[in-house]
Amino acid sequence: MSLTLRTALGYTEAVIDEDGSLKRFYLIADILKNNFEIAFTNKEDNFDAISWDFLFGPHRLTLYYSIYNGVSVYPSRTGDARKKENAAVVELAHVLEGKLMSIDMKHITV
Repeated sequence: MSLTLRTALGYTEAVIDEDGSLKRFYLIADILKNNFEIAFTNKEDNFDAISWDFLFGPHRLTLYYSIYNGVSVYPSRTGDARKKENAAVVELAHVLEGKLMSIDMKHITV
């Protein structure tokens, strides 16, 4: 797992897991739902991509999965993303990174 922040498109996209699978997407969705009491809205499930919107505090963000790009989070209003929404993406990404590392460490056998 590797966290990458991209800003080239004018908003912050946090790539939580570039090699993430569909299973990883659902794990991250469960972490968001169980730890942050997030309810997903506007669920779009396609053959090669899934995007689910949610509120993180007052900020509308999107959890995104693509078979080509892995799992990421970004502001739902990509073209009009505000600084606070971009900052929320970064904040959430770092928390998710920590939680995922903890889960991954539990599954490592010596």
